[in-house]
Amino acid sequence: MKSTVMSWIREQELSFIERLTGNILKAGPMPKHVAFIMDGNRRFAQKAHVQRQEGHSQGFEKLAETLRWCLNLGIHEVTVYAFSIENFKRSKEEVDGLMELARQKFIRLLTEQENLEKHGVCIRVLGDLTLLPADLQQLIAKAVLATKAHNKCFLNVCFAYTSRHEIANAVKEMAWGVEQGLIKPSDVSEVLLSECLYSSNSPNPDLLIRTSGEVRLSDFLLWQTSYSCLVFQSVLWPEYSFWNLCEAVLQYQLSYRSLQKARDLHREGQALQQMEADRSCVAELLQNCGNGKPVDAQSRQRELLNYTASREDRVRCFLNALQHKRDTVFSDLSSQAVLA
Repeated sequence: MKSTVMSWIREQELSFIERLTGNILKAGPMPKHVAFIMDGNRRFAQKAHVQRQEGHSQGFEKLAETLRWCLNLGIHEVTVYAFSIENFKRSKEEVDGLMELARQKFIRLLTEQENLEKHGVCIRVLGDLTLLPADLQQLIAKAVLATKAHNKCFLNVCFAYTSRHEIANAVKEMAWGVEQGLIKPSDVSEVLLSECLYSSNSPNPDLLIRTSGEVRLSDFLLWQTSYSCLVFQSVLWPEYSFWNLCEAVLQYQLSYRSLQKARDLHREGQALQQMEADRSCVAELLQNCGNGKPVDAQSRQRELLNYTASREDRVRCFLNALQHKRDTVFSDLSSQAVLA
């Protein structure tokens, strides 16, 4: 079947006019990380009078082509919404078909390691893998581990994912850290929650594109796209073109200054918020440990620096432990696949 031979990365080069357009675009600020809600596969299938499964297969083929365009434009990180947890509510036939398509693609990926290594592509899968069939979990784990060391470009596949599920999971991870004594309740912050998301190894997307004319995020990267350029395009995903991507990049460039200003202000606000939280903790510590005498400003500043350093150490140890916990899950799943 056609879908079994589709590659994750296309080798074909851009045409002269595409290269020329790309070079003109690259004279301006370019997004480093682009996220796609690849919508419209089912409508494309209906329009083309083919089975839904073929529409999804054509959607994967378009992803491979789009990755090539992104690489040629110097966009080295792409995140795609491949399967929402909400999609489990679809008919059993369609869900089973999507699971089978995913099996084919990850099996294919494992045979393409040489090509992926040549391009330095690191594949990450973000989502709740426990919701997937056991054999697919194992395939995904093998694929993730096989490309883990690659660092030229990154493809994040959101599978069995919703943003609210991701945020709720991050809160659980922080609660686990407190229970384990790795962090204190006072260490919990907006910044730490960001570090506990599935996407913690990636910068937030600069640009989010949704196809098919829908103008909502459908529970995709809600936390990460607060300061991203959002572009909604009417084209169905399997019909997406290089020129659609260029149009979206141009919209990002037109919004770049205001986006950058908003991000900078947010970062400054986070830093001030953390400083105030640290000062509050130090004041409480000094009050509990003191003998009623006022503490001079120099001593207070020294205590603040010590507290901040110890908090940063705690957070670093917690995040290392969290990463180890996640790595262990993938290693265990991969070893189960070998044994099977």
